Amino acid sequence: MLPDFSPVISGEMTLTQWATREGITTADHLRRFTEAVLDEIDAILDEADDTGVTFIPEDPLADDPHAPEGEQHQGWSLAHLVLHVTASAEEWAAVSSILARGIAYAREPRLRYEPDWHSFTTRAQVDQRLAESRRMRLAFLDAWPDAPLLHIQREMSENFTKKHGPMNAVTAYLFGLRHEVAHLEQMREAARQMREAVR
Repeated sequence: MLPDFSPVISGEMTLTQWATREGITTADHLRRFTEAVLDEIDAILDEADDTGVTFIPEDPLADDPHAPEGEQHQGWSLAHLVLHVTASAEEWAAVSSILARGIAYAREPRLRYEPDWHSFTTRAQVDQRLAESRRMRLAFLDAWPDAPLLHIQREMSENFTKKHGPMNAVTAYLFGLRHEVAHLEQMREAARQMREAVR
């Protein structure tokens, strides 16, 4: 079952408050959420072939100041979206495994790598990336000790902590998943436009 992060995404609750309300305290909880979210992405991609994963949808809200000139207001393909969400989820899964072992990881350096989406031109590449990300994230959860040190928190800015709550091993992992879930509707819309384009 997909986690319902809507109160967090809307700003009604911090991620810490949401995790407490939902009783999310173990790596097993996070494994189930990971499988559910990645299964949902697989389902969204169901009809996409090579052309489908590289299709550039229309997106009037597109605004990426970090993109190359000419791409700042361009919609994101399914391949681009997959690369983006998996990179962020893996970063926070890595941080989570460090926190769980009792190390208060600093804000920098970031543990994030996102491949260039222009180099992903086939459905097989996208499927491989998703399978790889699933394996990596579950492995980071396997790296948790039997008794994770959930009182250890990552040092974040005051504004970040006010908005999201303290980041311990659980909430750090959830932060990556929340970001991924927030992009699911964008993926569904890209897939819808792709299907319309090939009819």
